[in-house]
Amino acid sequence: MSKFKFTAAFGLLVLLTSGCAYNSIAPSTPVSVKPPVVNEEPPAHSLLQFLPPPKELIPVAIYNFRDQTGQYKVYNNISTFSTAVTQGAASILIKAAYDSGWFLPLERESLADLLTERRIIRSSIEQELKKKGLKPKGDVLPPLKFAPIILTGGIIGYDTDVVTGGFGAKYFGVGGSTQLRRDRVTVYLRAIAAKTGEVLLTVTATKTLLSRELDVHAFKYVKWKRLFQLETGVTTNEPGLYALQGAIEKALYALIVEGMVKGYWQPKNPSDIYSPVVQKYFKWKTEELKKEEDNLRRILGRDFTEKELAQYLKRVKEERNLIQWYEKSKKNRK
Repeated sequence: MSKFKFTAAFGLLVLLTSGCAYNSIAPSTPVSVKPPVVNEEPPAHSLLQFLPPPKELIPVAIYNFRDQTGQYKVYNNISTFSTAVTQGAASILIKAAYDSGWFLPLERESLADLLTERRIIRSSIEQELKKKGLKPKGDVLPPLKFAPIILTGGIIGYDTDVVTGGFGAKYFGVGGSTQLRRDRVTVYLRAIAAKTGEVLLTVTATKTLLSRELDVHAFKYVKWKRLFQLETGVTTNEPGLYALQGAIEKALYALIVEGMVKGYWQPKNPSDIYSPVVQKYFKWKTEELKKEEDNLRRILGRDFTEKELAQYLKRVKEERNLIQWYEKSKKNRK
């Protein structure tokens, strides 16, 4: 009996320990049916909401935002017919552009449907006027708005199992384990001048997806012909749509800030260019460049030579000049 008490106590200890560890990385696990949620937003959405207001809304055309990865979901190392990422990324970008308060999205993804509906409306109005013995003067519908800016791009990367790992412990048939897997999705976004076709701005953004699994089990003979067996587990996967939405919104946030600083569009108050949400972007940009330099030094195992440093600075010249100009203008403003 003492062996059974020890086994049960150890099993309970493993369960509690694993549960505490799991709760630290996955604080909420759905255990019941929840009602539908409207407009559930990722953390990057708050950056768009805190952007300063624009001088005027910018009409933009968003035709598509395609999945360019060509990848399919993999289940037990077998590729399925389902794509790895959603095919509705254009809708996410349109909503993000609308919610940012900087852009006025114009319908272009379903342009054929829009033009068909306009023809139906035009025909109906003309028939009503004809019944009244009237003739339409010119076009009965106002012209469609044109967009000076086109936003386009796509999902350019979906990497699975970027990081995998786990931890487990077992004692006399009683134990538990936890496993971790990290995937990564990358999006590319650019702004194009519709009149000239010039690419004004390009940005990329990356978001990781975390998957975690907890497993607790026990397999122990506590008495002759008496087997104690316990097995339980839970798995949480970060929704791919949620991660993609965060990446697209982060890319749009970067595009708005860079366009603001480079003068392609202006905030309502010129001093808003130094607002905290804009400064946060340049702080993040500076940290990213520093990480890249440190990684290159680690790969080389030494510091840069003058030639290597010149090549590196040439490649990131535009980004460094933008950061230096922003920091200098911020100091002069003070």
